[in-house]
Amino acid sequence: MNISDKTVRKLLTEHKKITEAELVKLEQAAAHQKKSLQDVVLKRAVVSDEELAQWYALSSDIPYVQLDPKKVDPSLLKLIPERIARRYSAVVFNEKDGVKQLAMEDPDDLQALDFIQKQLGSKPALFLATKQNIATVLELYRGEMSSELTKVISEDTEGESDQVEVDEADLAEDSPIAQTVTLLIEFAIKSGASDIHIEPREEYVQVRYRVDGVLREADKLPKKVQAALTSRIKILANLKIDERRIPQDGRFKITQTGKMFALRVSTLPIADGEKVVIRLLDESNKALSMEDLGFWGTALKTINNAIIEPNGMVLVTGPTGSGKSTTLYSVLSLLNDFTVNISTVEDPIEYKIVGANQTQVNPKAGMTFASGLRALLRQDPNIIMVGEIRDGETADMGVQAALTGHLVFSTLHTNNAATCLPRLLDMGIEPFLIASTVRAVLGQRLVRQVCQECRIEYKPDESEMAEIKKMFSLTKPDSFAKLSELEAVALKENLGAKDSTLSTDNKRILRLWKAKEDGCDACSGIGYRGRFGIYEVLENSQDIQHMIMSNTTSDVIEDKSIEAGMVTMQMDGLIKALRGKTTIEEILRVTRD
Repeated sequence: MNISDKTVRKLLTEHKKITEAELVKLEQAAAHQKKSLQDVVLKRAVVSDEELAQWYALSSDIPYVQLDPKKVDPSLLKLIPERIARRYSAVVFNEKDGVKQLAMEDPDDLQALDFIQKQLGSKPALFLATKQNIATVLELYRGEMSSELTKVISEDTEGESDQVEVDEADLAEDSPIAQTVTLLIEFAIKSGASDIHIEPREEYVQVRYRVDGVLREADKLPKKVQAALTSRIKILANLKIDERRIPQDGRFKITQTGKMFALRVSTLPIADGEKVVIRLLDESNKALSMEDLGFWGTALKTINNAIIEPNGMVLVTGPTGSGKSTTLYSVLSLLNDFTVNISTVEDPIEYKIVGANQTQVNPKAGMTFASGLRALLRQDPNIIMVGEIRDGETADMGVQAALTGHLVFSTLHTNNAATCLPRLLDMGIEPFLIASTVRAVLGQRLVRQVCQECRIEYKPDESEMAEIKKMFSLTKPDSFAKLSELEAVALKENLGAKDSTLSTDNKRILRLWKAKEDGCDACSGIGYRGRFGIYEVLENSQDIQHMIMSNTTSDVIEDKSIEAGMVTMQMDGLIKALRGKTTIEEILRVTRD
């Protein structure tokens, strides 16, 4: 969709999206950068691609369509060869009264339209769709992963299985190995995987994807492709292909389904060769609001109050892969505007924040978290984010920064929010400094969301109720009354199930949900689809400050916080299970000590 500057100006003015003064600035920026006004407007998120497409469709009398890949007939899709569909970003998605319906990103491209019309043999009905929407439909050209890989990898297993030398032909851009790597990445993105594990075994190469936090096998490749496959990935990540004795780390970027992905590559020598793990990061993801992340009730109020303080520390705790970085990036994005200087020290920089000054840790060059933080304090920052507090020096500098008028965010590896405070004591931070600087501590985990299409509602029996009471400490006479009160607050804040019926009363749990054993098409037969956070937010109230000063244990601090209204991670998970977002089994899987 290439819209002229004149038309973009007209659309923005008609829909009153920005003022005339702001529009002039955008036009000046476009002229300075030698880009179209459309590119600048989309990059700065003045409007979304979908909004602009809908406005343009109305003004040009071409109907706009939002394509659903599930409803596209593959036989119609393949009326246009894949290479042509990808080249012109066009797909046949339906047929009505004998007329084929064609969606194009740029319906004004008459040359492309004429060429496609000849391919179809008749004049299609023309529709406008966004490039990203069409890209999701183009994925239907791909078959199952195993069959696609079979096309590019010869099943002939003759030759040395421990092959080490790699021919130049194996690494060419159009070689079967290069296509294999591309397919592995494409299917990982399509599956919603966060990591790709390529693991050499004695007889084969195992490929596994981590989807929603759980590893699952994707395919097995012939042993003979191992060396070339690893070398190809190393070339993409700018690593040394002849170095196989030590671990290496690198990164590269790709564009897939209209989105930009950053891939972090890590290699490790193991008994049967070199294992490769590729972390996938979607750079086009927009920062979520605190409500979208899953905060509600007291936790939402506490975290919102903490992040608007002019100074102090906000700490996020949890194990690796618990979503700490996503939470911090969302908070920083909420606070990010032209009136504040946001500076970060990270290892690695996972997401780019427009307008923030992000620094990569480099221990070999002497750039540690502590030295980076020391340098940041001379850069006149308002808000500082330290990727992780790993030692006493970094912790001490973070506390000093909070004392001297800065708002500091960081992460710490502890099991829950309460144990974070004694952990700082272990690092040598004075109790009075912790009490006066820490504003809030957030503990979190990620749990899988039960598939909303095929989940099964049921009423727990007496034996399950007894187990739930024991696991979630619902043993006091008023436990279920308090639980029902919490669920009512969650319902009021539109958490989970859309119906207005509570899943609890003052005596018991009335309903729960479980995953369907064999799932459905929407969840690829798993029963779960996507992940969300469960949280606990400990406010550093005066009572907690007194406890820190007297070196009170984390258990006592946690009990006092619960008494003051803190909802623990496990209880937050239970409320979300009651609202139909997940299952009891999933909550216990990630919170059981």
